[in-house]
Amino acid sequence: MIRGSCYCGAVRFRLLAEPSMMGTCHCSRCRKAGASTIVFVKKGDLEWIEGREQVALYQPAPPYRYGRCFCKNCGTSLGEILSSEDSFPIAAHALDDELVVRNSFHEFVAEKPSWYEICDGAEQAPGHPPGA
Repeated sequence: MIRGSCYCGAVRFRLLAEPSMMGTCHCSRCRKAGASTIVFVKKGDLEWIEGREQVALYQPAPPYRYGRCFCKNCGTSLGEILSSEDSFPIAAHALDDELVVRNSFHEFVAEKPSWYEICDGAEQAPGHPPGA
């Protein structure tokens, strides 16, 4: 079991299984949301402890389609934690316990700021990875 929470503790949840994958997005939207590194979880593996009602959803204007969730109190980015999809990304930094999964891809590397240096051997793609 992996515990997760926001900065102020109003939102608390747990994952009943290890996330299936981890990746880092370098697009300007993910960087501004403070959620560049994400883990993918299955809907059935997410269990709310408290604070689901404290999660707000920012829905961007088209052509963007993915909403971003965050704590209403402290602003901690939570990825797509309110998604109704079977599998969805949440912000890796919202997890409190150690993970086994490691970064397997970098996407939107073409938008990466020049001051950031990728220092792992994970696959890199200029946009979405092939097959995404």
